[in-house]
Amino acid sequence: MEGRHKLYDLTLGLFVAVLLISNIASTKIVSIGPFTFDGGTLLFPIVYIFGDVVTEVYGFKGSRRIIWTGFFALFLMSIVIWIVGLIPPAPGWNLQGAYESILMFAPRIAIASMIAYCLGEFTNSYILSRMKNLTKGRHLWARTIGSTVLGEFVDTVVFCMLAFWGVVPGQLLLTIIISNYVFKVLFEVLATPLTYKVVSYYKETEGVDVYDDEYKIFRMKN
Repeated sequence: MEGRHKLYDLTLGLFVAVLLISNIASTKIVSIGPFTFDGGTLLFPIVYIFGDVVTEVYGFKGSRRIIWTGFFALFLMSIVIWIVGLIPPAPGWNLQGAYESILMFAPRIAIASMIAYCLGEFTNSYILSRMKNLTKGRHLWARTIGSTVLGEFVDTVVFCMLAFWGVVPGQLLLTIIISNYVFKVLFEVLATPLTYKVVSYYKETEGVDVYDDEYKIFRMKN
């Protein structure tokens, strides 16, 4: 994939960067207007836009490679954060408590995200690809929004339950789930014109518009 398409590697790098940053930011719960959600939600919807673009242009196979790359990046980040947290702090460095309170929570966030985002992203990619075949490439807006409605639902519920169950009160957890889901779907809907432009640019630049005929999620070679 990377040898044939010049925008693919750039997209993969940005996808992984957004994924990792959003997971670190998820350690803080924020309130903006009527919404209460983890801080990573401000950035995480971009992951789904990347997923939509990659699936629409490069197909399910191209999306699969990016999803698994993000999974292993999250795994490596969580392991490193955990190991560093276990190493005794240097004399005079008095922030061990803060590190443990914030970053040592990040591995749980990462594990929750790895499970949730794999389920959500593969759901999103599969639905978008199947809808593309059914609509013969028409109505991109219906595919991006429709796949996001289901993919983000799976992602949000699984992530919030695994990340925050037992950590925050039940009523707050429900508020976080609803706020996360509504915010992400609204973000996708509002970003639809931008998604159209990006997809059009990618297809024109790469000269490719893939229609899938298989959906194996564990086959790494494209």
